[in-house]
Amino acid sequence: MKCVSIKGIKEFEIKDIPEPAIDGKNVIIDVKKCGICGSDIHYWDMGQPVGLVMGHEYSGVVVDTGDRKDLQVGDRVTALPISPCGTCDACVTGNPQYCSKTWLNATGLSLTNPGALASKMAIRSDMVIKIPDKVSFEEAAMVEPTAVGLHAVRLANIKVGAKVLVVGGGIIGLTSAMFAKKEGASFVVVSETNDLRGRKAVSLNVADEWVNAKAEDALKKMIEKTEGGFDVVIECCGNSKAVSSALTMVKEGGTVILVGVATKPIEVPTMLAVMRELTVQGAIAYTREEFETCIDLIANKQIDVMKFVDKIVTLDKVQQSYEKLTSGNSEAVKILVDPTI
Repeated sequence: MKCVSIKGIKEFEIKDIPEPAIDGKNVIIDVKKCGICGSDIHYWDMGQPVGLVMGHEYSGVVVDTGDRKDLQVGDRVTALPISPCGTCDACVTGNPQYCSKTWLNATGLSLTNPGALASKMAIRSDMVIKIPDKVSFEEAAMVEPTAVGLHAVRLANIKVGAKVLVVGGGIIGLTSAMFAKKEGASFVVVSETNDLRGRKAVSLNVADEWVNAKAEDALKKMIEKTEGGFDVVIECCGNSKAVSSALTMVKEGGTVILVGVATKPIEVPTMLAVMRELTVQGAIAYTREEFETCIDLIANKQIDVMKFVDKIVTLDKVQQSYEKLTSGNSEAVKILVDPTI
């Protein structure tokens, strides 16, 4: 079967690999839709590991049920891409996202488990979740990034009337902003270096305003407008400037949620956190309950995730799509891949 895999720095190749073998354990699906994630872009940017078949935001149809007795061939499904041990403190308390084993064999994020940039894939059976008929394959592929936004906002403990800044206008930033509004935030701002993405956050009604992070007076204006800073800042970029701005723009005693993943050590002014007694909280992925909650929210039309989808492309357009998403001059935040076309 055809797949897209990493060939080198910022380079993919389309090649043939064997279809996943039926082993009586893993669930095999025909992939219908796969999302391009910001963490995927990190791997593509580094060109490592060579041969990795990415894709951990996906939906499909069951063609082999593995060891799941409650599944049938033809069931419509999505899945958590993680590989938790199931027995550690994190797992037994319902937080498999920070189990030490959870990313070692993650689907689409490890060489051991090829992802959804292919026509078929094998998924650890206990991670598979059936989706309601009223949830489309496109919507189901959006559950994973949406759950990341929900997790960040829940950790932030946003109060009704809170002022919230989201640093970064990618899909995680936009879903975080969306949930901040649903939690009752009275003023939500998205900080972006890309004008088109910034304006898009406002046009999609997930942000009240956007601020150009490159503007010299951005910090001063936002501090004045919020009368001392934001109650909560959700940082979704993972670089020194973004984290530093988050620590600077939050008010004294405020909360900063770090969602962005830095692939290298970064420098930040920790003195700001110390002297102003900030709460700085890391956020990785989501709980299973949050993942399932997003499916329910989509099914019941409580949230609209399709407004974030810019385009659906074929496997041969994946390279072009990654280039577009990283160009800095496109409003695109989410591109889905259909390997069946």
